Amino acid sequence: MTQTLTAVEPTTSSRLGRRLWAILAVVLIADAIDLMDSTIMNIAAPTIQREIGGGEGLIKWLGASYALALGILLVVGGRLGDRFGRRRLFLIGIAGFGVASVLCAVAIDPAFLIAARLLQGAFGALLIPQGIGILIATFSREQFPTAASMFGPVLGGASIVGPILAGFLVGANIGGLTWRPMFLINIVLCAAGLIAGWKLLPPDRDLQKVSIDGLGSALLAVGMLGVLFGLIQGSTNGWTAVPVICLGLGVAGFIGFALRQRLATNPLIVPALFHNRGFTSGLLIGLGYFAVVNGFAYVVSLSFQMHLGLSPVGAALAMMPMMVGIIIASFVARPLIPMLGRNLVVAGLATTLAGIVALIAISIGAGDATNQWMLAPAILVLGLGMGASFSSIYDVAIGDLTTDLAGSASGSLSAVQQIASAIGSAVVTTIYFQTSATADANRPFIASLIVVGAITVVCLIAAPLLPKRAPQDAH
Repeated sequence: MTQTLTAVEPTTSSRLGRRLWAILAVVLIADAIDLMDSTIMNIAAPTIQREIGGGEGLIKWLGASYALALGILLVVGGRLGDRFGRRRLFLIGIAGFGVASVLCAVAIDPAFLIAARLLQGAFGALLIPQGIGILIATFSREQFPTAASMFGPVLGGASIVGPILAGFLVGANIGGLTWRPMFLINIVLCAAGLIAGWKLLPPDRDLQKVSIDGLGSALLAVGMLGVLFGLIQGSTNGWTAVPVICLGLGVAGFIGFALRQRLATNPLIVPALFHNRGFTSGLLIGLGYFAVVNGFAYVVSLSFQMHLGLSPVGAALAMMPMMVGIIIASFVARPLIPMLGRNLVVAGLATTLAGIVALIAISIGAGDATNQWMLAPAILVLGLGMGASFSSIYDVAIGDLTTDLAGSASGSLSAVQQIASAIGSAVVTTIYFQTSATADANRPFIASLIVVGAITVVCLIAAPLLPKRAPQDAH
């Protein structure tokens, strides 16, 4: 048996040897798998719903379930890595992710598929936080910027490849399996990552006796599950006692979580963070913005397939301008964050709003004649705004924090971003379907745009509350 490589030799050079490049590749594979699996539902949801049923409710849950589990458990996953070893948790996470992917692929009914997607998100929450920790522990200070610079191109490519690959796999209908190969391909990727990780990742050392707030995590889970289940069930099947009670339990869970954070010895979100106006403003702006734009990205694909009649491949290609815009703006914005700070956030939000307004104008002007080619320029502008905002909001939000709080703040904000994605998928798709019972095919699309635009305006109004500058080493 090939022995696991031990410590990576320290060096003051910024160059990476073959071993370090291999370790970086393992971490990047894991992050790419996560990103692709978080976006493939944008393309595959209508096909899955047609094959196994579940109606609007399944489409809403497919967009929310993965991000929900990932967001709730992300901070916990990072702390489990500190306590039990990042290498160990990385291997467990990627193996579990592969198993959950197989369960997704063999699902024969909506409940089974949603449960498997939740399991995927849970193992993703074990997997993803370990990568950066492994790199920090393995790479020297001089080498780390080289490693960090690889995330942008790789994850940018994954954000484009994921939906396109999903579209082609669904369209190819390999072996009559339609959408299922999207998940089966994860077996190859996860197996490669598991074998390479076993051989390459350095052994766990200096484990910390970190306390994990299980009660806080449980209360957050109750809050999120209660609110999302109530919202989706009520909007799909009517506001009977069950969804109303679930919403009440969800609100109670959030209140309990907030109280727990004040009392816990090691809270998931350090209460001192909320004494900082910049952090609190950034968290709320990010929560609103990431919710609506991620939800809208889902709705764009639904509209392309369900109302414009595009195939999964066609919908994936029609969404390319958004993905290209996100990548371009991310690369341009990243080095400007320390210099422009809050002004970059304002520019990103304003560009997003410009894209939304253009999409509304085109949709109203063209009416039933609207097609994906008319929308492409405005979708590109929207993508540019999203890329600039994604790159800057949270970096600027921690601009006034002390060094000892910045790490906790970053982890909390990453979890909030995933939770926002889950909320946004549920809320925006609910608005979309609630307005779809009309002869005007553009009405659901326009209604969703109006909601996204309104929340973006609120974020713009709140932007002056952010710190003026991001930390100099925000990248």
